[in-house]
Amino acid sequence: MKNFLFLLFLIVIPVFAYEVYTPTNYEYNTVGNNLLFVIDFSNSMTAYLNNQTKANQVKELMATILPQISPETKVGMRVYGHTCNFLAYNACRSSELVVPLGLNNSVQIASELHRLRPRGMTPITYSLKQAVKKDLNNYEGTKHIILLTDGGENCDESPCDYAIALMKQRRDIKIDVIAFDVEGEDDLAQLKCTADVTGGKFSEADTKAELFRSMGDLILPHRKEVEAVILD
Repeated sequence: MKNFLFLLFLIVIPVFAYEVYTPTNYEYNTVGNNLLFVIDFSNSMTAYLNNQTKANQVKELMATILPQISPETKVGMRVYGHTCNFLAYNACRSSELVVPLGLNNSVQIASELHRLRPRGMTPITYSLKQAVKKDLNNYEGTKHIILLTDGGENCDESPCDYAIALMKQRRDIKIDVIAFDVEGEDDLAQLKCTADVTGGKFSEADTKAELFRSMGDLILPHRKEVEAVILD
């Protein structure tokens, strides 16, 4: 009997261990009130796509999207890869919260985007860690991260592994991912995993139109309510 109970214990424990980070085990309130953009400004964003740099397309996207967000949503922005560092250690920590979470931050975010220039590497995992540990710390309610990147992690970390570890501890964070003109299969798999594990959405955008459409879908829970007026 003791042997039977021990075998049963070995079977049941792995099941519960897996369920800790399975997003279907909990309900995420889609109407979150904390929205943090984590945006790629690594050197590859200087590349041209349809006669316009990817960085400028993202700036245009944000200028269009920000006014559509509800004034009741706290919005912030972290960027990475925006500094040039010759040492790999520093390059892989080129990540900065340029606009902390707050209400009515659209003008400030647009201003910061205007001055930014793509320069460095792609420390996605480090940026997500900073976003969770620092940027979103001490804020109540659901926490929504939208990660926009044109490439995969290149700082010897795994955003997928981090997302799995995060879900073992937290249930109030969702990470949506837009892969903008990303070609590598391994990179796409890592990014998709990051979204899937946290209950977020994953989108591939290979054109400017697809980029705008993908971001529009992701900010739906935060959109302003529009009242229709009927004129005689």
